[in-house]
Amino acid sequence: MELTRRNFVKLAGIAGIVGLTGGLAGCGDKTATVKPNVAEADKIPSDAKAKVYFSKNIDANHLIAIYDKVSANITGKVGIKLHTGEPNAPNILPRDIVQAFQARIPNSAIIETNTLYSGARSTTERHRKVLKSNGWTFCPVDILDEDGDISFPVEGGFHLSKLSVGSHLNNYDSLVVLTHFKGHSMGGYGGSLKNIAMGCASGKKGKRQVHGLEDFDEWVMGDTLMELLADSGKAICDHFGKQIVFINVLYRLSVDCDCAGAGAAAPVMPDLGILASTDLLAVEQAAIDMIYDYPDDSKNDLITRIESRAGRHQLTAMAKLKMGTTDYEFIPVD
Repeated sequence: MELTRRNFVKLAGIAGIVGLTGGLAGCGDKTATVKPNVAEADKIPSDAKAKVYFSKNIDANHLIAIYDKVSANITGKVGIKLHTGEPNAPNILPRDIVQAFQARIPNSAIIETNTLYSGARSTTERHRKVLKSNGWTFCPVDILDEDGDISFPVEGGFHLSKLSVGSHLNNYDSLVVLTHFKGHSMGGYGGSLKNIAMGCASGKKGKRQVHGLEDFDEWVMGDTLMELLADSGKAICDHFGKQIVFINVLYRLSVDCDCAGAGAAAPVMPDLGILASTDLLAVEQAAIDMIYDYPDDSKNDLITRIESRAGRHQLTAMAKLKMGTTDYEFIPVD
């Protein structure tokens, strides 16, 4: 079967994908140096609540204001991890909001990686054409695996002991995870964890690891996929330590990811706002809580998508890996 984007999202349980290679030709499997700091979650006392900031307003001013609440440790060269979407993706974050936000972060660039599935973003050359057509032209966009990949260690993971990430990721001092929170055909939902776990993994090697193709020789789903996402996310969080923050924008809450492109389902439930924290698990739990607690049935399609893919096991897996706390303080910024 050709590994197209259309087939990719339908491939749950299909084994033996043919024709995918490992790292890029001529690029060794180098190991990155781990910074001498630890994940923010390791610094939180067990009885302390994480701070999750919230604004109901989705605009540039409120995005910047909420970022200012969590950005104290963001220094040096800053990567803004964003899902820039397949061609003509209808639900991606508004470019004008992201442009104003990026302009307020010195020495920053949007960062992305190429896709595992063949298609419009499977090579750097194709990917750059999509970036242009989707309007991501106002600042540098660094395709992290343009020059191959390097390995980050996964400490105490469920399934992975190392993760191949785009080699350029090692050039950044800090990471701002700016996430369009929405559903996902395989993960149930795509939040900040998936944004870094799949989004920083190199297209031709790391994403094979996160999808289980290296260890299981098949496309895994359910709990195992959620644990692989947690493994990958932990490698990223441990690398950046306290110099990483997470922003979930609950905007155009489609059941589909932005990787579905122009065919992504239109959202049924309304936009809910912006969440930000230095604690990955807390900001994901807060987003899920907002959706599940929404007071009418417009939430049902998205909840069904999450439940049918065991999506909430992302939270359980992160908790087991001590990637944060589900006990959070909700702090309005408006």
